[in-house]
Amino acid sequence: MCEANAYLIKEGSEILIMESVDIVEPEGSDTWRIVDIFGDQKYIKGRIKGMNLVDHKIIFEVLPD
Repeated sequence: MCEANAYLIKEGSEILIMESVDIVEPEGSDTWRIVDIFGDQKYIKGRIKGMNLVDHKIIFEVLPD
């Protein structure tokens, strides 16, 4: 399996926002569409802070105002 879990950095902690992410696509300059293996999708406003594919993690952070 090649899916990863998506996390959002909030108050210094990683908050799980979606498991088994299969697709990450940009939707404009600061929005991402993530889709899991079941077809469920979410839109994340921010940026990708990092990815660790060995640990199956995609980490997003909110952009400062």
